[in-house]
Amino acid sequence: MHTPPIPAPSPKTLPLEDRVAIITGSTSGIGLGIARCLAQAGADIVLNGLGAKDEIEATRDELATHTGRRVSYHGANLLDGVEAAALVTDTLATFGKVDILVNNAGVQFVSPIETFPEDKWLTIQDLNLSASFYTIRPAFAAMKGAGWGRIINLASVHGLIASPFKSAYVAAKHGLIGLTKTIALEGAQHGVTCNAICPGYVWTPLVEGQIADTAKARGISREEVVENVLLAAQPSKRFVTVEELGALAAFLCTEGARSITGSAIPVDGGWTGQ
Repeated sequence: MHTPPIPAPSPKTLPLEDRVAIITGSTSGIGLGIARCLAQAGADIVLNGLGAKDEIEATRDELATHTGRRVSYHGANLLDGVEAAALVTDTLATFGKVDILVNNAGVQFVSPIETFPEDKWLTIQDLNLSASFYTIRPAFAAMKGAGWGRIINLASVHGLIASPFKSAYVAAKHGLIGLTKTIALEGAQHGVTCNAICPGYVWTPLVEGQIADTAKARGISREEVVENVLLAAQPSKRFVTVEELGALAAFLCTEGARSITGSAIPVDGGWTGQ
């Protein structure tokens, strides 16, 4: 079957011009970094996540002002399957389409398996795995009908390998990669790709807070926490940045990445290469 060539971008257009992107968990951290990169590449953005109403509005306004894109916010609680699906169906009603879906929202809890709380297990499965199912289902239908779509699931290095005391998170992220591969196969002949990004430790305000707390709890320096605790398994000995993840996500949404599907891409400073 003849494959048409990738169209050369016009110097006056952006690679994601006129695309509509939903990014979950995008009011801060990794999700916001990805939203910024997609908006800078030309996409209109639907934010979703937690935070104070005025802070979310300030984030939305700043992103719209600096990129010139349409930016809206949807407050769906992704722990509720009906609300998670409504994030997509409401976007379809407002924008007329959904071209890009980035499932980024997640939560973590650390505990030995014998004392792992059942409610924490269920919450982690619901947000890190089931929410993606609920958003993908209506988004995939719309993308398949349009003949074009990009679905990106933020898994983790822990979707590829395991660490002790993270049973729920590791199980959910492994499951998310399995879901990614299945959706990729179902979309392969319909112009819809689905990939997983698997970060190691990423520099975010949340991690900065964890460094200070860990240093205090262990009675060690900030530098020791970074080198010997957080980045012990990351050979690069540097944090991944949200800008790096955003750049990868933006590339996966371009025509140049149309044959990349079903992949779980590590961005981990060499962690999984050991």
